[in-house]
Amino acid sequence: MVGAQWGDEGKGKITDLLSRSADVVVRYQGGVNAGHTVVVNDTTFKLHLIPSGILYPETKCLIASGTVIDPKVLVQELDNLQALGIPADNLRISQTAHVTMPYHRLIDLAEEERKGENKIGTTGRGIGPTYADKSDRTGFRVLDLMCPDRFRAKLDWVLPLKNVLLEKLYGLEALDAEAIQAEYMLYAERLGQYVVDTALFIDQAVRSRKNILFEGAQGTLLDLDHGTYPYVTSSNPISGGACVGSGVGPTIIDRVIGVTKAYTTRVGEGPFPTELKDEVGQHLGDVGAEFGTTTGRARRCGWFDAVIGRYAVRINGLDCLAITKLDVLDELDEIKVCVAYKIDGQKVTEIPLDVHLFGRCEPIYETLPGWKTFTSDCRTVEELPKAAYNYLKFLAAQTGIPVAIVSLGAARGQTIIVEDPIHGPKRGLLYDGDLAVHPLGAE
Repeated sequence: MVGAQWGDEGKGKITDLLSRSADVVVRYQGGVNAGHTVVVNDTTFKLHLIPSGILYPETKCLIASGTVIDPKVLVQELDNLQALGIPADNLRISQTAHVTMPYHRLIDLAEEERKGENKIGTTGRGIGPTYADKSDRTGFRVLDLMCPDRFRAKLDWVLPLKNVLLEKLYGLEALDAEAIQAEYMLYAERLGQYVVDTALFIDQAVRSRKNILFEGAQGTLLDLDHGTYPYVTSSNPISGGACVGSGVGPTIIDRVIGVTKAYTTRVGEGPFPTELKDEVGQHLGDVGAEFGTTTGRARRCGWFDAVIGRYAVRINGLDCLAITKLDVLDELDEIKVCVAYKIDGQKVTEIPLDVHLFGRCEPIYETLPGWKTFTSDCRTVEELPKAAYNYLKFLAAQTGIPVAIVSLGAARGQTIIVEDPIHGPKRGLLYDGDLAVHPLGAE
């Protein structure tokens, strides 16, 4: 399951829903820069590293090697779950995942400030610097965290180099090795019980014919290789990243589910062709509560971008969509969908890979009627207003894949399951291969 836009698509709720049918849920990339919110009854769970499947007592939840782990935040998440009566006995942490260190956070914030107008809008959580050290082979892995002597020996080698950066380049105070050692050994003591070889764990689950859900963080357009570079994250949120980050072969994956909002949002800097800086954009932000789970930053809002949608289908090999926040559109008189771009007067139907060209894209819209009816109580597609049903049909036709799930609110029950993507047969629901908009119930 992957995000099909710029992240923040509501993947936490969809993971929670799909976890009912999953024996194992695997988080395969990203770090605490991701935030998943799940609402169960009247309780809101905000998760950053632990997969949303932790709310199901029988589901095993893995943080695989492709993630980067801030142990301080992970311990806080465990404490929060414990306070809410949620056990974490089924959590497993990869011994080869990399660890975010205190200097990673400081460097992240300082580097964004140094860039000034060229900043990319990171969360400041140290994710990029952690991945940079991983590539530079100077990073700390969970294995190192579990061995005090090894951890200290590496720290005595790496920290002087980082302190030079902190002091000379960024004008910050040097960090103390003793203080870091003491703090991180407390984390090691708390987390040690969960550390395993997660790739082996997954292989054993595959051989036992278990249902495994790979949970992506961020979104397709934030992918390091295939996103709107340089305004991207430091890992690969696309479906191919699940294999690399989890240590599995591509042949074991049989479905790829894309999560997308019924409109589009983006956090941070970078081009956003359908962004609305008017009262409609404000309405989407207010009604959709568009504030980041991790940072609290307001998200930029705009109309649904089908060009991005088709790109996500191609890059990920998506075979169905989960569309979230359809209810946010309930009060609008009309709704627009971007079906192509115009660059210097020329129509284009694909995303330019050059971010400077992408920044010059003007959206070409198709306008559909709104439904002016509240949808949050609908539980089948037949109960949807005709215009809402037609809107979903149009999105399916524009992206070329069926809609399997429709979310109409934050609560678990505010969902239409058109098809169970794990147990259900692959069918062309809400999509019949053309661009026609059909009346409610017609196929």
